[in-house]
Amino acid sequence: MELGLEQKVVLVTGGSKGIGEAIVRSFLSEGAWVANVNRPGPAGEQLAAEAARAGQTYRFIEGDLTEWSTSQQAIQTVVDAWGQLDVLVNNAGVNDGVGLEQGPEAMWQSLQRNLVHYYALAHYGGEELKRSRGAIVNIGSKVAVTGQGGTSGYAAAKGGINALTREWAVDLAPAGVRVNAVIPAETWTPLYDKWLQTMEDPTAARGAIERLIPFGQRFTTAAEIADMVVFLSSSRSSHTTGQIIFVDGGYTHLDRKCTAH
Repeated sequence: MELGLEQKVVLVTGGSKGIGEAIVRSFLSEGAWVANVNRPGPAGEQLAAEAARAGQTYRFIEGDLTEWSTSQQAIQTVVDAWGQLDVLVNNAGVNDGVGLEQGPEAMWQSLQRNLVHYYALAHYGGEELKRSRGAIVNIGSKVAVTGQGGTSGYAAAKGGINALTREWAVDLAPAGVRVNAVIPAETWTPLYDKWLQTMEDPTAARGAIERLIPFGQRFTTAAEIADMVVFLSSSRSSHTTGQIIFVDGGYTHLDRKCTAH
């Protein structure tokens, strides 16, 4: 399927590892020009080296998104380099375990890590997206609708992301900008693997989780999340906006009888 993303300018946050890296790679494979804004680290530089060898257009922007100035600088860097912004993918965040016990200051810091920069980037990038009649794709989490326990900050942020997706879809529809959210549940990433390795029996723990996923009894791959993001960013989804799309093998919404093994 021709997605029409060649030389489209895409900004991805948290694009050095995991789901974010998969999103970057999927856009690059479609011929898009991709900027990744992330904290300093070798993964972002490694992606740059790989993209250069493949003749792909990629830029690594170092910055801490908890500082609002990073969002403004990232948008400006992209526009200065490539003259436009067609797609914003808000992905960066961390399930930081800030629960009821940690207190208001920790809660505020969690929202800065997981929500405020989504708003900041949409704010600073809004005029460029209107000019290009572009798209925003927000990465959320099933925690927004299921709860998890012990993670008030992350749950509130992800709930806010769902709400902002629809709010921005209304705000930006007159300008031809589409806004959607992609919601992962149990997605296999190196970070998930690292967490499982802390278990007494990682193999058994992984199997127990996989049995709860109705479609295929397996984890969603990061590439499957990325491909949905890329599709929603393309002209092939030209009349889709304000949608919250779960890419999770049925984990979040299907009846418990499907997962009773």
